[in-house]
Formats: sequence, C-alpha cells, structure tokens
Amino acid sequence: MTTSDDTAPTPPREPQGPQEQPPEQPRERPENDGPSPAGPPHVQPYHHPAAGWGAAKSVTRFLLREGAYLDGPRAVMRMNHEDGGFDCPGCAWPDDTKGLHLDICENGIKHVTWEMTRKRVGREFFAAHSVTELSGWSDFALEDQGRLTEPMVYDADTDHYVPIGWKDAFALAGGALRGLDDPNRAAFYTSGRLGNEATFLYQLLARELGTNNLPDCSNMCHEASGRALQAALGTGKGTVDLKDWEVTDALFILGVNAASNAPRMLTSLAEAYKRGAQIVHINPLVEAAATRTIIPHDFTDMALNRATRTGTLNLQPRIGGDMALLRGMAKAILEQSATDERALDRLFVERHTSGFEAYRDVCESTPWEEIERQSGLDRAAVLKAARVYREADRSIFSWCLGVTQHEHGVDTVREIVNLLLLRGNLGREGAGPSPVRGHSNVQGNRTCGIDHRPADAFLDRLAEACGIEPPREHGLDTVGTIEAMRRGEIEVFVGMGGNFALAAPDTPYTHQALAACALTVQVSTKLNRSHLVHGRRALILPCLGRTEKDHQRAGVQSTSVEDSMSMVHLSVGMKRPASPHLLSEPAIVAGIARAALPDSPTPWEWYIEDYDRIRDTMARVLDGFEDFNRRVRLPLGFRIKQPARELVFLTRSGKAEFSTAPLPDVVPAPGTLALGTMRSHDQWNTTIYSDDDRYRGVKNLRTLVFMNRDDMRERGLAEFDRVDVTSTAGDGSTRSVHGYLAVPYDIPRGCAAGYMPELNVLCAIGDFSTQSDQPIMKHLKVTVERAGRTG
Repeated sequence: MTTSDDTAPTPPREPQGPQEQPPEQPRERPENDGPSPAGPPHVQPYHHPAAGWGAAKSVTRFLLREGAYLDGPRAVMRMNHEDGGFDCPGCAWPDDTKGLHLDICENGIKHVTWEMTRKRVGREFFAAHSVTELSGWSDFALEDQGRLTEPMVYDADTDHYVPIGWKDAFALAGGALRGLDDPNRAAFYTSGRLGNEATFLYQLLARELGTNNLPDCSNMCHEASGRALQAALGTGKGTVDLKDWEVTDALFILGVNAASNAPRMLTSLAEAYKRGAQIVHINPLVEAAATRTIIPHDFTDMALNRATRTGTLNLQPRIGGDMALLRGMAKAILEQSATDERALDRLFVERHTSGFEAYRDVCESTPWEEIERQSGLDRAAVLKAARVYREADRSIFSWCLGVTQHEHGVDTVREIVNLLLLRGNLGREGAGPSPVRGHSNVQGNRTCGIDHRPADAFLDRLAEACGIEPPREHGLDTVGTIEAMRRGEIEVFVGMGGNFALAAPDTPYTHQALAACALTVQVSTKLNRSHLVHGRRALILPCLGRTEKDHQRAGVQSTSVEDSMSMVHLSVGMKRPASPHLLSEPAIVAGIARAALPDSPTPWEWYIEDYDRIRDTMARVLDGFEDFNRRVRLPLGFRIKQPARELVFLTRSGKAEFSTAPLPDVVPAPGTLALGTMRSHDQWNTTIYSDDDRYRGVKNLRTLVFMNRDDMRERGLAEFDRVDVTSTAGDGSTRSVHGYLAVPYDIPRGCAAGYMPELNVLCAIGDFSTQSDQPIMKHLKVTVERAGRTG
C-alpha cells in the first residue's frame, strides 16, 4: 500500500461528478446540545401498534432533520438487498427470504441516515475546539457534528487533535506495537459492525504480533449464549433459521425488546400470529413488540391502519427470574409425562441426550413454592406457558440480553436447551434455540477469529494457511482488558469501531484505564466519547461506512457479514465516501500491520487490492467457509453448517447435554431493587438519536428510573420526584447517580429499569458473571432514595 506523509492512499475511484448535496461546514456547539427540543419531561402509556404510522412519521422527521432528502430514500431501496445492496449496519436480524423490496425498519433507516449525514468534522473543527472543551459536550452533540474526514493525532501541548498523514499515523501505531517488550501489552477491541474480511485481518495482525488479547462486544452481550450452547450442543450458535420461524407452532421470546432492538422481527411475529402460532413473550416489561404491529411494507394494512397481534401470552417474571420460570415449565412437562406419553419425547431423549435422569431429579426436587418465589409468577402462569409448550409440535426459544447479562446467564441459556430437549425440539424444521444478536456482524466477528480463547483447531489451521505461529495462551476479554489497562499492564489499546469509553461498565474506572495507556487508537466514522478519553498519545483513524463504496485496485469491493442465524452474505456500499481521505477498515488494519510487522510474510498490500484474496485464505482457515467466494455470491449467500441441527453433537459424550444447575436466588433483599439497564427506542447502542422513547411513552427524558408503583409508594415517591440511585458491588463498594426522575411503570415489585450508557456507571468493574465473565448490567443491586438523602 503506497502512502505519502500528508495524504491518504489513493486507490482508483469512480469519476466524481457533482455531489448530490454539499457537505455542511463544521458548526459551533449549539446552545442546546441535547438531541431533543427543550421541553418538560412527559410520560404516558403507549397504546399504539409497534412500527406502522408512528415509525413512518419518526423516520420522516429524522430524514428531514438530517437533510437526507435524496440519500435517505435511495438507501431505503438498497438496504438488505441481495442484488448489490448493502447490509444494514444496525441489528443482525436475517434478510427476508421472500424477496421483499422493503426489508427495512425504523431504526435501520435512522442508523444509515446518521452515517450518511452531510455534516463533517475535519481539521478546522479540531482547531476550533480543544479536547477539554469537547469533553464537556453531550454525547449526542459529539456525534451530531458529523463524519470524520481525515486522520488526527492528539497534541498534548495544545490539547487539540491535529492532522496527521496516513503514513505517519501507521508509523506511530505500528512503532508503538513494535516497541512493546511483550505483545500481551497490547489489546485489540472490536465492535459488531466490522465486516468479516477486516475481522480476519484484524485477528491475524494480533496473533502474528503474538497476542490473543482480542476483547469484543460479545464479551458484554452474548458470551453466556455461546458458552452455554457450546457446552450443551457443541456449537456456540443457534440452530434455527428464518424458514424455521416461518413454520414453527410456538415462539417463546425471552428478554428481548424486539420493536427497538430487532424491529424486522415484527414481521415474523405478525406472520406467525396470522397462521395461528402461539407467541409467548417473557420479559419484566411488556414491550411494544409483545402487543400489536402494523408492518410498514404491508401497504394494505398501512392504508387501513390495521394492526396484527404479535403475542398470545405475556409473562412478567422478576428480573433474573427467567430460569425459575423455565424450570417450572420443565417440571410441569415431566409431571404431565406420567399420564400423557406425548408430553415427553422419550425416544429423542434416549437416543440423543445425556444426563436426563439427573435433570429429572433436579426438577422433581425443586418445590413449586421456590419456583414461584424466584420467578415472581404464580404457579398458574407457569402452567399456562407449559401448556402452550406441551401443545405445540414444534417450538423455538429466542432470547437476548435480558437473559444473558446476569450472574447465572449461562445456566439460564442451558435451561432453555434443557426444555427444548425434553420434547425433541432440535434437529427438525421449526424448532430449536435462536439467540438474537444485537449488532450487524457481532456473530461474524467471533466466527472469523475475534476470540480471546481460540480453539486449538482454529489456531492450527491459521498457522498452516498463513505461515505464522499464533500464540496459544488465552488472552484478555473486555473486563480483563480494562483491569489490565488500569494496572498499567496494557500500553496500546486499538478500538476497531464502537464507543468503548461509553459501552463498557464502571464508566469512571474504564476512563481511568484508557487514560493510563501509552497510546489509544480509535477507528471510527464519527466523533464520540472514546476520542476524548484517551491515552498519553491518541490517534483517530476515520474509516468508510457500510453505505459507502470501497474502491481498491481491483475495483469496488464487497464485504461479507453473518447474521443471527448463521447466514453469510455480501454487502456493497452505494454512496461516494464522505471524504477522499477515508480508508476501508481492511486497509487500515493492513497499514497498521505492515508498520508493526515490517518483515511480515503476510501479503497485506496484496490482500487489500482484492478482497477475494482475503476470502480465499479465510476459506482455508474457517470451518464451514469452504468455496467461500462462490458460495457467498449465491442468492442470500450461504448458511454456515451447524452440526447440532443435524443432531451431531460435538460434546464430550457425543450427545446433547442436560444441565443440573440449582436455581439462583434472585429475590432482592429488603429495601433494595434489582435494576436492569436497557436502550431507549430512539437509540442504537451508545448512539442516541433523541431523548424520546416512543414505545414506552417517554418524551424529553433519559435520566429516569422506571419503578413499580408500590415500590415508589413504599419510598414515599411520586411521579418525577428526583431520586438518587446507588448500587452496591460484590466487594461492598457503592456507585451512585443523582437527581434521576422516578417514573411509575408496569414492572414487577422489586424491579427497576433505566437507560444505558448513562447507568453503566452503576455496574462495578468487578461485578461480572463468574460463568461468562459478562458485566451483569441487567441485574444490579440498587437502592433508590429521594434525592439528597444519599451521600
């Protein structure tokens, strides 16, 4: 790759022609730097269908606000299309199998429009604003300044970011990595938006350097799912695909706010209801996706304002009570099997499972009283869910972070598998486990090598195909990396996408950890908090967005992504890059790698000329990626093989494994509440589009805590009273937020909820699951008191 001292590498580009709209110039900080118009907070129950006209109006307002008059509609027509379209950079829900022309959602359109903004952040902006000044801006105001346009380096003498050429930027990053006395003093983080090809090169860089320090966002979200499924079935992924959702008899949706986090699931839920499937939603809050929807691309329903139900039963267990509910359903199935031979699939259990007798004993010995106490549901409600499961021939269980971000997240996912095994709901159409991944390629990141605990078989193939000797010692995950940075044991932190400073737990601790580094490198599309919380030296390396054309020597390149259901397909950008000085993520990885490893035998520059070359190497390393370049160009791509779907279990016993974990005690101590963090509707991960949360009826407010009315009454609180929320960590230390507003909500007694990333501060760095190492952000032990009473 050729570079110069003060310009970006210049791969061939298409003829420029006039821009559709000129980019806006950098702006001064607005007087109101929040996302919403100033106004009093307002909360009222939301009774409308999910999506529908509410989504259409919200999208229209957003497109107008961002000035995306032409690019927005163009993007809508190209997003999630197999014929040369680009993959939505939002959630990982699979592309429609029926060829819909509008396989889109409200939040996907917002996410893409946010990326395609005409606003720019270049050297003039950084010259006008010091890092100290920018640190006082809101997170919305930072991202709202627009797209980064050229590499920048932090100048400690002036407290400003200043321009740096790509060659010098790579030399700085590479020199820092090359100069480490131990490669384990570097960490390479990635968010879930990174494409498969860049992911493969990124892990190759880390391992050729000599470390497995590859923390990623999975460490904070679905690590429990992967470990549980691997232990039970021999695969770290779900076994179902979208076609299974189209024929199943019953759907059990646990800990998922689908209308906001995976909105295209609404189509599957509505279609399931129309064909007569049972849909059971299990969540402490009854979310909008659990009630009704109008699918925007169903023009008849939109014209008639005709809603379709998306659920047939809503159960509200206490926070952390899912496992007790599942145990109760299993207990009911086993009790019914004494008189109903069809309740239990004895032949499946005998042929394909191990540990059934021990699991049956555990269920029989668990009293109904304990199941009721821990779940927060009465026996009748549990039996109602069990009846739905018993009467369905084929069932799918789907879950998200409401299940995984707990101390007992692995045990809960294994309990889901236990329940599936009892009735043989595995290895056949319309049945199985279906975790909902939250970011567009987070599953692909893990598949393609981002794993701090890599398998020996993967490392063996990597060594053979790439001619390197990868390290065998396990590396650091996200929490371990933060702790190591704080101790001064990590000198170089590279963040590939995301907003690590906000997404991680224990915000002040994480900020101190980043500041302790010698160098932090952030590969980003927009300005965010992680650029202002940095090491002694810092680089901002701006990259292409998912919507933008990636021109390399061999022409416009495509990248591949893997969705929640193991489908791998191509994504091709549609738009001219926001700046001629942007590089693709693979090119940035390659540039750092060559500077860090000048004698590397890896053909980094050759790879970047044509991404097919990267895919050819990936096909030799990654199980299931054989004939990668041909298969990924098939309609809808290809599905990675899932042995467990074929009833081939890569476990020690060669069978699916029942687990026998005891029920955890999740009942809050007197005077305390169990608090779970969550997104608002008008938010994607740490990116906040407004201070509204339409589906929960909230306007102009994010600093709130949702509470049960009886819990508020017990504390003498009325709506919008100011409160202090204090968490107590496992080591006895406390963390507080002050002046939040109490909001009454339909949530079980003893439970509370509020928004991330603001409430991440309440999750101590040491409060992570001993089963999955995930921060337990969905199960914080807190006290809520009228503001001013706490210290």
